[in-house]
Amino acid sequence: MGVVAIYSGTFDPITNGHTYIVGRASQMFEHVILAVAKSTPKNTAFELDQRLELAAEVLAPYTNVVVKSFDGLIVDFCKANNATVIVRGIRSLTDFDYERQMAGMNRLMVPTIDTVFLSADEGTAHISSTLVRQIAQLGGDIVQFVHPVIDAAMRKRFA
Repeated sequence: MGVVAIYSGTFDPITNGHTYIVGRASQMFEHVILAVAKSTPKNTAFELDQRLELAAEVLAPYTNVVVKSFDGLIVDFCKANNATVIVRGIRSLTDFDYERQMAGMNRLMVPTIDTVFLSADEGTAHISSTLVRQIAQLGGDIVQFVHPVIDAAMRKRFA
């Protein structure tokens, strides 16, 4: 069957940084699931269905990647999808401290699930969905941070 890895987040919107991590994960694991969180404390720009559609369109070139939604604990979603790896992108030491704590808690809950940290590359380490949303809301140009499909969707959303 091969290793199933899950990369979870809000993906509101999916950025070039997310796509970079997915691309690397797709080379490392036989199956990758981009798990889009249903509920989030964040003030999202897009509803869940839109986030799923946009992510699926952006990630279409990766034939071993599927996009699904999830709600609840990521370890429960992993078990339901026979995943043994959680992929997390790391942009900074602050990210690492938080993600290391989450990985430890997940490991205590389900010892058979490992977390793999993938570092952002120099070109995407500064990109965050929150900043992309803020720039788009203020009428700024986000084309260098996102796929053209996302740029068009953000322009439409904040027109």
